[in-house]
Amino acid sequence: MSAPIHTRPPQATRGGVEIRLPWWALALPVLAFVALLLLILNPAEAHATAGDPGIAHLLERVRQLTAH
Repeated sequence: MSAPIHTRPPQATRGGVEIRLPWWALALPVLAFVALLLLILNPAEAHATAGDPGIAHLLERVRQLTAH
């Protein structure tokens, strides 16, 4: 005895492609970007840019603007 097989209709008959992303598919890249940005802007780790005061000044200014 065979059971009936339930199949979905083709995408073309429903009016197009339907793509749904889970919430974490957008949250994880945003979280990673923010974490890397905070690591770059952390003034405690800015000693590596001490040789070029222009870049250090720019990063400090960006940090101040994002803190407001």
